[in-house]
Amino acid sequence: MQSALALPSAAPLTTGSLVWPLLGLLFAAVPVLVWARTARTRDRGTAVGAVLAVAGALLVSVQHGWVTGIPRADAHLFFGVTAPLVIWCGVRWERARRGPASEEWERRRSRSVGVLGAYVGLTVVGSLVAFLLAGEANVPPKEAVPALPPGLVALSEDTSCGSSSCARTVTVGSRDGLTNTEIIRRLDHPSGWTCRANGWLLDRRDLCVNVAEVNGEVQLNVSLSDLI
Repeated sequence: MQSALALPSAAPLTTGSLVWPLLGLLFAAVPVLVWARTARTRDRGTAVGAVLAVAGALLVSVQHGWVTGIPRADAHLFFGVTAPLVIWCGVRWERARRGPASEEWERRRSRSVGVLGAYVGLTVVGSLVAFLLAGEANVPPKEAVPALPPGLVALSEDTSCGSSSCARTVTVGSRDGLTNTEIIRRLDHPSGWTCRANGWLLDRRDLCVNVAEVNGEVQLNVSLSDLI
């Protein structure tokens, strides 16, 4: 007979749960690896490498949700375009100190240019795909729901989709016995819809927040519409 105190088994790791983080890490690491093969000086090479490493670490933090407020698709586009520019500036900076490079280094640089060209190309294609996929409505992520002020609690949460938008609805209550009007005032959205773009450049769908009293309950509604 199985023990009642047996611990629940861990959720199995799927292929997708491993592949995407690894691809994201590789995307962030490529410019650092390319620069490690291209740099000619210790001091300036280390400085440029540190800039690329910090930027890559920030990108990984955005990928995993450790840093919020930065759209992931836009972060990949920005990093994928600016990292090669940083490397180009690093090459020019080193050349100003070391002068013309050796033939061996020129061959390494040519290979690096090919890798970075493919890297930028994949970045542009991926960004285009992200832009096209962002044209349809889908349920807003949990992170899009504003944090509740102290004293307010989420009683329930539901999701729904209509013809042109999807929504995540949170029913809000109070630990302190506030009335519905007072709860709405505490949520700081008493005047109706507050909308902003869901992203910076690639995702221009409207992400809207609305607070209203529905059937005697205060509902915080976050909706994401399509572009049409």
